[in-house]
Amino acid sequence: MSADPLHRAGAPQRSTKSQPPSGASAIEVRRSDRRRRTVSAYRDGDRTVVLIPARMSEAEEQRWVSVMLDKLAAQESKRVLGDDELAERAGRLSEQYFQGRARPASVRWVTNQNTRWGSCTPSEGSIRLSHRLQGMPEYVVDYVLLHELAHLLVPGHGPRFWRLLDGYPRTERARGYLEGVVAADRLPHAPGARDE
Repeated sequence: MSADPLHRAGAPQRSTKSQPPSGASAIEVRRSDRRRRTVSAYRDGDRTVVLIPARMSEAEEQRWVSVMLDKLAAQESKRVLGDDELAERAGRLSEQYFQGRARPASVRWVTNQNTRWGSCTPSEGSIRLSHRLQGMPEYVVDYVLLHELAHLLVPGHGPRFWRLLDGYPRTERARGYLEGVVAADRLPHAPGARDE
């Protein structure tokens, strides 16, 4: 038993470390015999702790870890980043995925991009992200930032460009999320729904 306050007497827990995707924080899964149905998660420094019932199968554990990571990311992204924080984030992503080679001169939110999620002008080194991304999960914003950072290194969308994004473990998931948002925007309003 650990001295961790979550490990109370009479509440035996088994803890396992899960291998996170490349670039993600460590994940620790704690199983508890006292926990019957609920699943919860929280950040503890550079790791994520997921609390689950002891009786869950490995497949259920994997599914719930994914669900809880998405929930935490959604909660964290509700806090809107300012332009300075967005630029710092772009710098960290460039270091992590492009060895710091993509160096934007400016990164900022804009409200005049309604058909694109982001844009980059390599000759100026400027990156602009649509305000519509604000409030989306962190991994989605990171993907769009990485996409635009990659344009500082490779202007077009050829094979070299897409290879740059191969290192980001949530590329496909983020692209799927954005495609879902676009598809939902195209749906007609439900009958009887009021326009606001």
